[in-house]
Amino acid sequence: MKTILAAYSGVQKGSGSSILSALHDLPSVPWLTRSKIVKHLQMISVLQFVMSFLAMGIGCSLLLMYMFCTDCWVIAAVYIAWLIYDWNTPKQGGRRSTWVRNWTVWTYFRDYFPIRLIKTHNLLPSRNYVFGYHPHGIFCFGGFCNFGTEATGFSKIFPGIKPSLATLAGNFRLPVFRDYLMSGGICPVNQNSIDYLLSSNGTGNAVVIVIGGAAESLDCAPGMNAVTLKKRKGFVKLALKHGADLVPVYSFGENEVYKQLIFNDGSWWRTVQKRLQKMLGFAPCLFHGCGLFFPESWGFVPYCKPITTVVGEPITVPKIEEPSQDVIDMYHAMYIRSLKSLFDNYKARFGLNESDILLIQ
Repeated sequence: MKTILAAYSGVQKGSGSSILSALHDLPSVPWLTRSKIVKHLQMISVLQFVMSFLAMGIGCSLLLMYMFCTDCWVIAAVYIAWLIYDWNTPKQGGRRSTWVRNWTVWTYFRDYFPIRLIKTHNLLPSRNYVFGYHPHGIFCFGGFCNFGTEATGFSKIFPGIKPSLATLAGNFRLPVFRDYLMSGGICPVNQNSIDYLLSSNGTGNAVVIVIGGAAESLDCAPGMNAVTLKKRKGFVKLALKHGADLVPVYSFGENEVYKQLIFNDGSWWRTVQKRLQKMLGFAPCLFHGCGLFFPESWGFVPYCKPITTVVGEPITVPKIEEPSQDVIDMYHAMYIRSLKSLFDNYKARFGLNESDILLIQ
């Protein structure tokens, strides 16, 4: 009984480390060992991230509409008024929170897979950068953990550099969810937002763009090493416009954490997926992981597969206000070569075979 009371006291402190300290003596209780507590905390931290992205925006929108029909309508009205006033904040650097980025829950999130961040070259705080993140995966776990939190120590690995992970602009129209995203330093992936970060926010900024986007997520599955990049050149034009160096980033293992049913091009289901992608802005993937309580069952919890994010060598880019198509094509080709070199240099270290190649499509 005293052991359980000590555990409860740890929970009251509100810290993951406090919980583990309070449960230090629990190995004597077979159903509540320290290792099991840690594993469940890790799974819950990942599941809350998944459910937040799937349901928080819609759930908060429905709750707000419901509140207008109750005695709490004043609270809803005040929030809507503030939302209108604050509407352009995501496009003007957002509102990141160091406290949120350092939440203990993100360390459990990191350790579940686990996720690691590897630096290959130093980045100068006197420059701005455009990171190209590959591959998208289903939920971009590596991108969020490394650049939307401090769980892997980005600010210590790259001192003086402030990352801003870019995601769908539509997410910032959803109440509460928008604030959740901004607190992690996440910004809309549109020209206004990126222009602000690279031109009106000083230096030392790194805008992280998942180049393949929703289209790439349709091809994410274990064993797949393909990125959607061949016709994606807008990020290169933005980098040239602001003189921001291009940095290829590849996450080994991002495609391994979920199993997805992939349909052939030209099939009816593939056509439906692409049409919904254009309408909704994201791809409706048919995927599964494991269950929360029974690992052998299907569920939304991703599989425990290591994700290692390698940040490559920056490509120095001149500032050209109106770059010609030839210049854009030249730097785009340089970027592809650099990404392939990054993949080839590190693939054998992180679970792939020397014969594996990176498919650019």
